[in-house]
Amino acid sequence: MDQLLQSPLAFAHEQLGAKMAEFSGWAMPIEYAGGGVLTEHAAVREAVGVFDVSHLGKLRLTGPGAVAHLQSRLTNDFDKVGPGQALYNLLANAQGGVIDDLIAYVIADDDVLLVPNAANATTVAEVLAQNMPDGLKLANQHRDLAIIAVQGPRCDDLISRVGLPTDLDYMSFAVIAGERVGLPTTLCRTGYTGERGVELICPASEAMDWWNRLMEAGDRLGVRACGLGARDTLRTEMGYPLHGHEFSPIIDGITGGAAWAVSKTKTGYDGAEAFARIRADGGPLRRLRGIKALGRGIPRPGMEVVDAEGAVIGKVSSGTFSPTLRTGIGLAHIDVDHGLGKQVGVRVRNRVENFEIVKPPFVEPHVRD
Repeated sequence: MDQLLQSPLAFAHEQLGAKMAEFSGWAMPIEYAGGGVLTEHAAVREAVGVFDVSHLGKLRLTGPGAVAHLQSRLTNDFDKVGPGQALYNLLANAQGGVIDDLIAYVIADDDVLLVPNAANATTVAEVLAQNMPDGLKLANQHRDLAIIAVQGPRCDDLISRVGLPTDLDYMSFAVIAGERVGLPTTLCRTGYTGERGVELICPASEAMDWWNRLMEAGDRLGVRACGLGARDTLRTEMGYPLHGHEFSPIIDGITGGAAWAVSKTKTGYDGAEAFARIRADGGPLRRLRGIKALGRGIPRPGMEVVDAEGAVIGKVSSGTFSPTLRTGIGLAHIDVDHGLGKQVGVRVRNRVENFEIVKPPFVEPHVRD
């Protein structure tokens, strides 16, 4: 752990008895003492949870034409958003494979904050810097900023108690403090759990103060510190794709379940021709589906999906025990001729467990509530 990058909230995690693990080069909390993943998961679904996700990347692109440059490099259409709005995006390679997925926060036409995945932040910066027009500057603020996520039906109750606004629309944001130590503090109506929530992006030097204020203010609301274990079970119940699982540099964004983030009209960016070919051919050979256990099986990434005759028709990309449904669920790339409602098998160790193909999310989402 000594060689790993440390979150600005490392001391808080130590005080809460967190079980720490390596995650993309960072020492991050997986779960906390006195609860564990199931309790933390339930807190987010029923009350409110607070996550440290400071391992996520933070890149800031500034200068004339910042949005235009991203429009030419990323898959989604920036014409759909303006200042104060966020846009989910993919950075693709020429084959349509996903280098990373990220959220772009458009502060102004000449100022955009990008939040990629932790493991890919440096790669994203390198790719976006290629052929970048003169006058643009791409700053890597990965260690300068912290991110605290507040998620759950009582999110508004909690953030209002610490003086934060509750009137932001989904996928919008507001700069709530000026450039202290050269960095703004931003409140974003985004998250990765399926519940109403926000993410607070603040200078690393202010993270501990925000964390303590949120935990103290949430004491009577059932607040819990939540680790990355619960974050994964929550996102799987929503069917949200994860880089390296549902898509990757060798799994294209349409096959990986993010077709909605791939513009049908934009051209010129890496992967545009590959995505057009996939759509012209009627879609990918396999589609991302949800699978729900009909018995006691719990799917795990890499397990084979088979038909009634035992022929392999797909592979599990993500899988877990659903704390909400109390059963095994997963995401899998499955041959397109096996549609919703069909029964399939998953090879779990030395046996085949029965599953039904379903459409995610597995539980009702509340992000727009």
